[in-house]
Amino acid sequence: MKRYIFFFLLVPFLLVSMVSCDLDFYPSDELNAELLLSDEGGAQYVTDGCYALLKDEVEYLGYQSGNTYVRHYFQMTEYQSDNVSLSGRTEDVLYQATCYKMTDNLKNVGTIWWLAYKVIYSANSVIESLEDGVSTASDQLKGECYFLRAMCHFHMVTLYAKPYSLGRDNMGVVLRTSTNTSTTTRASVGDVYDQIVADLKKAAELMTTSSARGNAGYASHDAALGLLSRVYLYMGQDQDVINTVNEMLAGADPASKLDTNFPSYFANALNSRETLFAVAHTALETKGQSSLGSMYINDGMGWGEVYSSDPLNNLYERYPQDIRYQYVLPQYAASGKDVVTFPVETADDDFRSNETRIVTLDGITGKYTFTDEGTKYYVESELVNGEYTEYYVTYKGVKCPARLTKQMVSRNTFPNYYVSKFSYQDGDPMLSSPVMLRWGEVILNRAEAYAKLNQKAEALADVNVLRTRAGLSGNALFTETQMHEYTSVLDVVLDERRLELAFEGHRAFDLYRNKRSMDRRFAGVQPWEVVDYNDNKIQYPIPFDEHSVSGITQNPGY
Repeated sequence: MKRYIFFFLLVPFLLVSMVSCDLDFYPSDELNAELLLSDEGGAQYVTDGCYALLKDEVEYLGYQSGNTYVRHYFQMTEYQSDNVSLSGRTEDVLYQATCYKMTDNLKNVGTIWWLAYKVIYSANSVIESLEDGVSTASDQLKGECYFLRAMCHFHMVTLYAKPYSLGRDNMGVVLRTSTNTSTTTRASVGDVYDQIVADLKKAAELMTTSSARGNAGYASHDAALGLLSRVYLYMGQDQDVINTVNEMLAGADPASKLDTNFPSYFANALNSRETLFAVAHTALETKGQSSLGSMYINDGMGWGEVYSSDPLNNLYERYPQDIRYQYVLPQYAASGKDVVTFPVETADDDFRSNETRIVTLDGITGKYTFTDEGTKYYVESELVNGEYTEYYVTYKGVKCPARLTKQMVSRNTFPNYYVSKFSYQDGDPMLSSPVMLRWGEVILNRAEAYAKLNQKAEALADVNVLRTRAGLSGNALFTETQMHEYTSVLDVVLDERRLELAFEGHRAFDLYRNKRSMDRRFAGVQPWEVVDYNDNKIQYPIPFDEHSVSGITQNPGY
C-alpha cells in the first residue's frame, strides 16, 4: 500500500516523500546524513527508493493510473518521432506529445519533471552521506546514485532544453548537485552536460565491474560508461565516444556483448548480457492497461492504439528477413485479400486517415488495380536507386505514398501493426522491464562517432555487427564500395540506429541533434508536416507548478 509524506511539487522542496509497494522511505524532514550513517542499510534503502520512483504509479494533479516516470519518458521521447502512428485522438496526454501540442499544465510534463528531481534529491542525500573508500558496497551505492543523478539530469536537459549541438549557452534545466535547494535557477545546457559527464565518470570510478548488486535493474560500471558514450555523442565529442566504448570492450569482439536471441531479448532484458540498465519490473508489478506496452498491443488486454509507422515499416521491408522486424506484429484479417492503403487528407487539423481498397492484379499491365466511383486506379511502383520498390497511387489527382499488403485488421482506418518490445516478460503481454541502455546502442554510438571522423570502414564494421545479429548477410551488409542507396556513411548509421533502436526513445534526438528535420507526412493523428530541428516546439515546456512559483524562465513559444 502506498503512503505519501510531505508531498511537495517544486524543485526547491523536492524531498523524498513517497513509499512504493515494497519500499518505505524516511520522512523528508528526517532524511539526513546522520540518519543514513547511523543505519547500515539506510543508504541502500534510499537508493532502492530511487529505482522505485522510476516505475511506481504516483498521483499528480489528480491523475495516477499509468502515471509513472518510465511510461511518460518513453512516450514523450518516441511519440514525437516518425516511428509511430497514433490511430486516433485520446484523452491521455500522450496525444499532445505525439502532436507537439504541449502545454505547461499537462500531467506528463509535470510528473516526469517532479519525479526526476525527487530522484536527484534522494541521490544527493546518499552522495553526501557516504565517504569514498569505506567499503566496496558503499562505493557501489554511491556510484549508483551518481549514475541516477546523471541520468535524470540528462533526461531533463534533453526533454526541456535545446540540443547541445545548437549551443552550449542555451538555457538548460535546474542543476542540483546537493540537497541544498535554497535557490532555483536554470543552468546553461553546457553546464548541465559538463556535470553529467563528471557524474558518470565518478560513477564508473566508484562502481567496479565486479561490484554490481544484481541484474541490470541496478546501475553498474558499464552502465555509467554506456550512458557516458551517449552523452559524448550528443556533445559531438566523437573521439571521446570511441575511447569510452573501447574502454568498455577492453579488446572484446562487439558481437560478444549482444544477445544472440534477439527476438526474445526484450522479454528477458533484465538477465541478458546485452542490457546495461533497465527499469526492473516483476510479475507483481504489471500495470495492465496502464503499462507502457498497452498502447502498442492488444493481446487479451491493452489499448493497441499506437502502431509502427508506414515509413518505418517500409524501411524494415527493404530487407524483410531482418529479425528486428519481428517486433512489429501485423494483424492480418481472415480474408487473405490483397489491399492497398494510402493516406488522404482530412479537414481536421491536417490529420491523415487511410484509404483502403481491395485490389486485383491486371493481367495486361501486371499492376494491381481498384475502381472507385467509376475510375480505375493503378498501384504504381518505383525502383529506388535500383535497390528497393516503393508504391504510390495517384488518387483524385494527388500522388499518395502507398503500401501493398494482405488485408489487415484496422482501427479508425489504420492497419494494426502492433509492437511487442514492451511485452511478454514472464509471458505477460503487458509486462516488461523497459531498457534504458544496451550494448546495441553503445556499438552504434561508436559507429556514428567513427562516421563523423570519416573513419568509414570502422563505422560500417560496427553497423555490420548489428546487421549480422539481425540475420543479414552477404549483399545486405555494407562496405565502402557497397553502400546500396546511400551516399553518406552517417546516413547509413542513422538508418541503422532507427532499425535497431525503434520505439526505444532515440529517433527524435538522433535527428534533431544532427540538425536534421523530422518528416511526419504519413498517416496518423499528428499534423502532416516537416518539423525543423530548431523549432521551439521540440522542447517541452517547463511545468506550470515550477515556473509559476520558483520564477525560472519558461521555454520560448510557451
